[in-house]
Amino acid sequence: MNKNISVIGVPMDLGQGRRGVDMGPSAIRYANAIERIKRLGYDVKDLGDLSIPRVEEPAENNLNLKRLDEVTQVSQELAEKVSAIISEGRFPLVFGGDHSIAIGTIAGVAQHKKNLGVIWYDAHGDLNTGETSPSGNIHGMPLAASLGIGHERLTHILGFAPKIKPENIVIIGARDLDEGEKKLIKELGIKVYTMHEIDRMGMTKVMEEAVEYVSNGTDGVHLSLDLDGLDPHDCPGVGTPVIGGISYRESHLAMEILAEADIITSCEFVEVNPILDQKNTTANVAVALMGSLFGEKLI
Repeated sequence: MNKNISVIGVPMDLGQGRRGVDMGPSAIRYANAIERIKRLGYDVKDLGDLSIPRVEEPAENNLNLKRLDEVTQVSQELAEKVSAIISEGRFPLVFGGDHSIAIGTIAGVAQHKKNLGVIWYDAHGDLNTGETSPSGNIHGMPLAASLGIGHERLTHILGFAPKIKPENIVIIGARDLDEGEKKLIKELGIKVYTMHEIDRMGMTKVMEEAVEYVSNGTDGVHLSLDLDGLDPHDCPGVGTPVIGGISYRESHLAMEILAEADIITSCEFVEVNPILDQKNTTANVAVALMGSLFGEKLI
């Protein structure tokens, strides 16, 4: 893995309904993320946080896309920042913020990758559009937007679409999918390991298959890790918790397997909500998982 890492925080909660994840990057830093990664021998530059527009009430539109203007603005800026990090030969590590920030992260990475693979570690598919979303919250749409599906302002960040192909995606930990998302998954043939597969096969087998699948023919792999992929018992501080999720230990194993495979070329950790958390537990979990992803070992 690239030993030169640039960190950027995106303190945004405009892509969802429950406020608080704007404090996620601060909580992750408070949990000593930068210091922990540095101890593993990485050169880490913290580039600080993007400036996020303050909006109390979403502007009215008939698109079922809440705060479209602001999310588009932040996505564009983040994409440019991520692209610049890669141009400097460094590894982009993004702290969220709600999961809508993945629209910008993936756009920035995809500008440098012709065939980008994506591991989507999440309880949700995030494959909605304005037409299928029950809420209109854009944090449920970033994977669809990255596939070129949805409103043009979200799909064409940096001026091109799609950013990724369905055959290069693996979703891990899904257990709450809307009807439109299920239909899209079947139509596009997206590889999904639900909690059923994780329970039945075990995390080792799931990750071995996922690594092989997402590495086949790709020129880089992006990890998008939503902390609600883990069970709320281990990560209480998330905006959309779903009971019956991946365990703390299973998640460490998943990150350890990714570290051994040495395939991850960019990543983001999102949806840490300190307001809903207990003693910064969720941010501490996020940082512990970063340790495993970047090669930390017990012995």
